[in-house]
Amino acid sequence: MAWIVLIVAGVFEIGWAVGLKYAEGFTRLWPSLFTALSMGLSFFLLAVALRDLPLGNAYAVWTGIGTVGTVAFGIVFLSESASPAKLACIGLIVAGIVGLKLLSPR
Repeated sequence: MAWIVLIVAGVFEIGWAVGLKYAEGFTRLWPSLFTALSMGLSFFLLAVALRDLPLGNAYAVWTGIGTVGTVAFGIVFLSESASPAKLACIGLIVAGIVGLKLLSPR
């Protein structure tokens, strides 16, 4: 169950990272509120997951989900580049996330 909570926390991390783009320095109300809510939920769920998961693995997976998801959002919705080298780097991050999950004692 802790891994599911951690994945959801990672999804909210994507939400707040994307929200920062649209909040424009916290000058826009609704994107700013979405960003703040996503941040709070992401940190809270990370803290809940850390009750049962090793710190290093959980933190790396959480940030990895946020990184991969944010880059994917940028590629799909913001027309950011999707060069082969960039995609290969994303693949390495995903491999690291999977590896940490598989090597985790829980």
